[in-house]
Amino acid sequence: MTDPEAPSDPEALSGLEAVFRAEWGTVVATLIRLTGDWDLAEECAQDAFAAALERWPRDGVPERPGAWLTTTARNRAFDRLRRERAGAAKMRQAAQLAQTGQAGASGAPPADGFPDDRLRLMFTCCHPALSLPAQVALTLRTLAGLGTAEIARAFLVPEATMSQRLVRAKHKIRQAAIPFRVPPPHLLPQRLQAVLGVLYLLFNEGYSSPGREAVRREAIRLARLLAALLPGEPETGGLLALMLLHQARQPGRTSADGTLVPLEEQDRMVWDRAGIEEGVGVLEAALGRRAAGPYQVQAAIAACHATAPDAGATDWPQIAVLYARLAVLLPSPVVELNRAVAVAMADGPAAGLELVDRLAGTGALPGYHLLPATRADLLRRLERRAEAAGAYRQALELATAEADRRYLARRLAELGA
Repeated sequence: MTDPEAPSDPEALSGLEAVFRAEWGTVVATLIRLTGDWDLAEECAQDAFAAALERWPRDGVPERPGAWLTTTARNRAFDRLRRERAGAAKMRQAAQLAQTGQAGASGAPPADGFPDDRLRLMFTCCHPALSLPAQVALTLRTLAGLGTAEIARAFLVPEATMSQRLVRAKHKIRQAAIPFRVPPPHLLPQRLQAVLGVLYLLFNEGYSSPGREAVRREAIRLARLLAALLPGEPETGGLLALMLLHQARQPGRTSADGTLVPLEEQDRMVWDRAGIEEGVGVLEAALGRRAAGPYQVQAAIAACHATAPDAGATDWPQIAVLYARLAVLLPSPVVELNRAVAVAMADGPAAGLELVDRLAGTGALPGYHLLPATRADLLRRLERRAEAAGAYRQALELATAEADRRYLARRLAELGA
C-alpha cells in the first residue's frame, strides 16, 4: 500500500499488508466487473482497506477477510453511485449493482462463463487498443495493487511518466468501451504477450520483496489458469516452469537475518525438490512443441541452476549459450548483464568484466544497482580490491531492497572498506 491515498498508519499497516497483497486484485476486479468504472473500483477498494485498518485492530480480523473487503467496497460503490444521481444511466447501473447483493460480492461469473475475475481483468487490461507498456502497467496497478512508484521502478522510468501512462490507459479503456471479459479463443493470441509480461512482473515483484509470498503464489496460480486456458501455447508452459523453478529455490535466497545469499552459497538442501521436478516437467513439455520463446529459454537457464547438485557442477557454458539465445529473442540491457555474468563464470571474470564495462559505457541502465554490483563482484574476483570497493559503494547507494543492501554491505566489510 504505497500510494499516498492509501492508509499509512505503520503499526496497523503491518497486520494488513499481507491481506492487501492477497486480496486487492480480487476486490478491484470484482468491482470493475460490477460497475464498469475503474477509478470508482480503486477508490472504493481503498476505502474498504481504510475501514479494515480502522476496525480490524478493534474487532478482530474477519473469518473471510476477502469477502468482508469485497462486500464493504461494493457497498461503498453502491452508495457513491446512488448519491451522485448523475443521470438515468448511473441510476440503472446502481440498481443493477444493488440487485447483485452478496452473490455479486462473492464473484459470481458473468456471461462469458469464466470463473476468475482477476484473469479476466488481465485480459481486459491487455487489449490491443493499448500499448504494451500501458497494458502491463495498468494490470500491475489494478490487479496487484502496486503503487505508481513501484511500477515505475519495474519499468525503469520516472514516476511521473508512469503516472501519465496509467491515466491515459484508463481513459483509452473508457473511450474504446473495452469489455471486461476473457476474449474468445481466436482473439487470445493477440493478448498473450502482454498477459505473460504481467504475470512475470507480478511474480518478480513478490520474488524480490521479502514477505510477499502471497504475490508470488498468486502469480503462479494465475499462470496455471492461463496454461489450462491455452494448453497448446508453449510460452505459457515456459513461464509457469520459470516461476516454479524460481519459487523452488526461494527458501535459500536469504539468511535468517534477511541478508541476500548468492546462488553459489545457498544451501541446496532447503530447495523444494518437488517444485523443481514439476518445473522441469512443465518445461520439457513446452520445449517438446519445438517453438522456444523467451520464457522457455529463461526457464531452461533456471533449470540448469536448479538441477545442479552443487555450485561447482553448474553448466555455465550452457547457460552462456542460452543467454546468447535469449539476447536474440529478447534484446535488453538486463539480459546482456546476465549474459556477462554467465560468460564470467564460463570463461573467467576478465571476459565478463569486458562485457559489463561495454554495457556500462552505453548508459543503458542508469540507476540499476545490479550493474555496479556485478562489476564489483568481478573486480573482487580479479583481486582489484580498491576498484571493487568503489563499485560496491555505488551499488549500495542505488539499492533499495534491504536484502540487497545487507549483501552489498557484507561484501564491503569483507574488503575492509
